[in-house]
Amino acid sequence: MNHLIYLRTFLDTYRAGSLTRAAQRLGITQPAASAHIASLENLLGKPLFIRQARGVAPTPAADDLARSIAMNLDGIEATMVAAQARSAHLSGTVHLIGPAEYLSMRVAPALVPLIAEGLQLRIQTGNRERIYAALDEGHADLAVTASPPEGKTHGFAELGRERLLLVAAPAIAERAKARTVTDAFLCGMPCIAYDENLPLLREFFQQVFDKVPDIQAVATAPDLRILIEMAKAGAGWTVLPDYLCADALASGQLVELPTPKEPPVNALYLAWSKGALRHPRVVHVRDFLLRHREASPVAKP
Repeated sequence: MNHLIYLRTFLDTYRAGSLTRAAQRLGITQPAASAHIASLENLLGKPLFIRQARGVAPTPAADDLARSIAMNLDGIEATMVAAQARSAHLSGTVHLIGPAEYLSMRVAPALVPLIAEGLQLRIQTGNRERIYAALDEGHADLAVTASPPEGKTHGFAELGRERLLLVAAPAIAERAKARTVTDAFLCGMPCIAYDENLPLLREFFQQVFDKVPDIQAVATAPDLRILIEMAKAGAGWTVLPDYLCADALASGQLVELPTPKEPPVNALYLAWSKGALRHPRVVHVRDFLLRHREASPVAKP
């Protein structure tokens, strides 16, 4: 049994790059985590980590050990926790973070049955940097993100997809005279965007026009719900996810502008810290969301 505990401490340390963070995730003290690693190193007869000013660096022996045990150890733990989640009365709090728009339109309404089961939910919003910081620092158990996580610490599965649409108010759309719009036409019209770097707009231009947009937005707002209201009021054209502007398109408040190529389609992911899966409530919420996802994607270990 002690050997399994040592291996779990090793794997968490390997993934976190820090004995302190691993100890926090395991609910043990840092000296206890250090003792686990020392005992494992004595058993193997090889050093596993090089202590550094900030954290630890794995040795080649640690890389080999992690490759050998990660899948099996994670699988055993996941099976046990999933069994607990099915058999136990779940309570406690699950922390979720993601982009405000997707959470409000797609995720939050689906979570209501979980509250009736006795779980408490704490939902945060943020951009990519804040989302991954919350996962890494243990402030969030689950996250919705537009990019799959990198590194050893997180697992993820595709949660849904969004199609990016070029939209404008009818008065602006009429100026295109029902013709396929060009990049020159758009650059001559006011546009609104999430920020000065033109996310979504830049991706749309590269996909549809094979160009980087050389424009400056007349207005920016770090919430796509603000942009859609400004677009409906005629402030300018913009690029929005289909789920967000579907109602406005159906009601005629916005019009999709015709383009020469199909617009981009992006995947959205549900990501989690592998350490958070020790809690049955987190596994339950994760599995609940994945059962209700829009597509049938493949989970990553």
